[in-house]
Amino acid sequence: MSIISEIKCARCDRKYSGVRSRCPYCGARRIGRGKYSDESDNSRGKMLIGILILSVLVVAAGILLFTTPAPDEQSDNPSISSPSPTIPDDETISVTGSNPLKPDPVETPEIDESPEPPPPTVRSVTITYGGRENTDFTAKVAEEVALRVRIEPVGIEEEIIWTTSDRAVFDVVPSIEGTAATVTGIGKGTATLTVTVGGVEAECIVRIK
Repeated sequence: MSIISEIKCARCDRKYSGVRSRCPYCGARRIGRGKYSDESDNSRGKMLIGILILSVLVVAAGILLFTTPAPDEQSDNPSISSPSPTIPDDETISVTGSNPLKPDPVETPEIDESPEPPPPTVRSVTITYGGRENTDFTAKVAEEVALRVRIEPVGIEEEIIWTTSDRAVFDVVPSIEGTAATVTGIGKGTATLTVTVGGVEAECIVRIK
């Protein structure tokens, strides 16, 4: 069924589309609505267009109804407000979010439990005179000889003990720091000078003439 109505030519009595102003068959000009216009076809076309428009409006109204969110009931009633969260009496929330009633944990410094290395021990003790090792020297009565002791390794803090085997031959007087001593001849003879540091000893023979 065509929406556009057909009309009959007044000359050749043939039907053609109502949008034409002349008959396509004989060329006669159309006068008014034509000889026989199809009123029923035109009415049906208008009815179909109306139904189509109505259907579009109904579908659009349904989409709008189902997609619109429901109004908030609480916003319509200003007297109803959402309950505020309650805070227990035994807790207080500070700005930083910590509980001032609970003390902050104290950081315990780490203790190095690794065993301490043992103190260095004396490896060697040497009696020196003028910077050289001296194990035997000769002096006169009343003569004073300055001696020193060299300890390996350097820097060990141990007591330095100077001793003489015979005070009648010579006497030894250590210095304040103990690394040096003065040997003084007392009488003719031979005796032994001993230096002890940390259990390690060094000896020197002293001859007095």
